[in-house]
Amino acid sequence: MGTEIRKTRPALVVSPDDMNAALPRVIVAPVTTSKGQPLGCRPTLVFQDKPARILLDQVRCIDKRRLLGRMGVIPESVWHATLLEMLQ
Repeated sequence: MGTEIRKTRPALVVSPDDMNAALPRVIVAPVTTSKGQPLGCRPTLVFQDKPARILLDQVRCIDKRRLLGRMGVIPESVWHATLLEMLQ
C-alpha cells in the first residue's frame, strides 16, 4: 500500500541463521540503487558496482520461496548497529 515496495528487488536477509534454518520465512530489508533522500535508517553501500541503500525502515517477513538466489554478502558492520538502534 502507499509507499511500500511492491516489485521484486534485492534484499538483505537480517534474520538470524538459527531462525532461518528453523522457519519457512526470513526477515529481509530491501536494497535499492534508486536515488532518494539520505536517512540514518538507510545505510549506504556499493552493491553490484553501484551506490545503494539498505531500506531498514521497510523490514518485513517473506516466505523463503520468494528468494531467487544469493547475490552477494553485505558485512554486518554496514547495517547491524543501525537496525538494533531502530528496534530499541
